Amino acid sequence: MKSKTVITSSSNAQVKNLNLLQKKAKAREEQGVFLVEGLKMFEEARNAGLLVKTYVSESFYHKKMQENDSYFNDLDYEVVTDGIFKEVADTQTPQGIMGVVKRLEYSLADILTKPTPMLLLLEDIRDPGNLGTILRTAEGAGVSGIILNRSCVDMYNPKVIRSTMGSIYRVPFYQAEDFIATIEDLKKQGIVIFAAHLKGRVYDTEGSFTGSCAFLIGNEANGLSDEASRMADILIKIPMEGKVESLNAAVAAAILMYEAARQRRNARNRKQ
Repeated sequence: MKSKTVITSSSNAQVKNLNLLQKKAKAREEQGVFLVEGLKMFEEARNAGLLVKTYVSESFYHKKMQENDSYFNDLDYEVVTDGIFKEVADTQTPQGIMGVVKRLEYSLADILTKPTPMLLLLEDIRDPGNLGTILRTAEGAGVSGIILNRSCVDMYNPKVIRSTMGSIYRVPFYQAEDFIATIEDLKKQGIVIFAAHLKGRVYDTEGSFTGSCAFLIGNEANGLSDEASRMADILIKIPMEGKVESLNAAVAAAILMYEAARQRRNARNRKQ
């Protein structure tokens, strides 16, 4: 088998582009791709037919070829030195494989395909770890989809992608150009908007969330804007002990999602 040419220079155009895709949301948007690192995320993209290009470190390449010499046969791939790979990776201890992946595009209609949707509406979530965790938790809780406003951190930020642990491939999301108008549209379709708010009341545990509903979650430091809060049908808060006033955005979203999942499961069981 012909040996693969190894990229050895940081000034290589492909290496420069990988660094650009890691750092710049605009580049990811213009090229219609994002990056995934690690074997699990890579394999999921491969199985879903989303891979555009593959990059592997020399050591990973030789190890994989010893295990399975046909592993790379159907891939458009490049081998780079271990040093170059570490340079372009976003992780401290890279696994040695990276995929350039097609962006996933959803419309608002895609988010609303289920007959009784449960949605998350995110305003100004800035922390990549929070957003990735919210997406991963949303999959676990059975959320129909996520709608974000334009000031949220880029969904394709490498840290967001890593925090989703693969849920990025399975949970539909939509970034609204006009967040308030989108909420108004949801209300017209009979979706009840619940806003997590310090001035809210403790939610009803017996069935508040069994119908079509959406949870508004605001910025980590400042909560929801007044404009978004006014769009809510009901302001709610999570019951808490002690002197704690609020919770981390991802934690608050998780509690509400799983409370809704519990109520919906109980409602289905009662009907059976």
